[in-house]
Amino acid sequence: MNILVTGGLGYIGSHTIVKLLENNYNVICIDNLCNSNEDVIEKIKKITSKDFKFYYGDVNNKDLLTKIFKENKIDSVIHFAGLKAVGESVKYPLKYYKNNLNSTITLLEVMTEFNVNKIVFSSSATVYGKQEILPIKEDSTLHTTNPYGTTKLVNEMILKDETVANPNMSVVILRYFNPIGGHESGILKENPKDTPNNLMPYIIKVANKEYPYLHVYGNDYDTIDGTGVRDYIHVCDLATGHIKALEYMNNHQGIEYFNLGVGKGYSVLEIVKTFEKVNNVKIPYKIESRRPGDIASCYASTKKAEQLLGFKATKTLEDMCKDSYRTNND
Repeated sequence: MNILVTGGLGYIGSHTIVKLLENNYNVICIDNLCNSNEDVIEKIKKITSKDFKFYYGDVNNKDLLTKIFKENKIDSVIHFAGLKAVGESVKYPLKYYKNNLNSTITLLEVMTEFNVNKIVFSSSATVYGKQEILPIKEDSTLHTTNPYGTTKLVNEMILKDETVANPNMSVVILRYFNPIGGHESGILKENPKDTPNNLMPYIIKVANKEYPYLHVYGNDYDTIDGTGVRDYIHVCDLATGHIKALEYMNNHQGIEYFNLGVGKGYSVLEIVKTFEKVNNVKIPYKIESRRPGDIASCYASTKKAEQLLGFKATKTLEDMCKDSYRTNND
């Protein structure tokens, strides 16, 4: 089976390509390298001892997409490509709307032209906004708090409308919680090009003495230790979720939504202490005031993914912390 992976050299995309190759799928990848590096190709090949096709370019480029579909018989698409920094999206909303929405529309147009009806979409827990009731279920109210999250939600709506218009469509929406970790070989890693937006890459910068300390925003939340609690999932578990989604689409038409998380939350300080313990490194931190818009706790209900996809995360917090540091010191 031939799978087109858009944005396939990024953090989650690259780990998913590894899982695809290990499960004997043929992979065709397109990436514009705006938040990834071409050396990821060789890293994937080194881990899997398998090759895959790579096209350099943008999913918004309809001519290039048409060329890819002409040159390869695509069976299914996994759509990762998109800009993803929350803060940047607030600063440059038009950039995010133009890129993230147009790329999906262009991709769907070409898929329709070539009668390709299966797509897994990389969505996010940001579509849930702030929720009072935990754990968060797939039928929870949807509302967003930033342009990045809104592009994810609007893309979900576009895909839903497309399945109404085309009853042959099979769409799986995967709403990720907080992916961390890396491949256990230490070869493949999360490697943001700019200042890290997420907790684990920042911790690693502190561990490597690139930053003097970690900023911890708030220690007066109603949580186990006063710091914010989030649902963290190992990126390799997340990648497995995409394999399960492809398998699910073989027997199901229409659209379905799944949370991908562990189903419980870990606090910032739990992450820090576990990281220190498993990697034998000290992480200095400073408690600072809460950031506007931050919430105390956020974690997923994973029952639906377990029941319908047969997916359950298996990696522990210790695995996540160990693999995060190992992958950044290869």
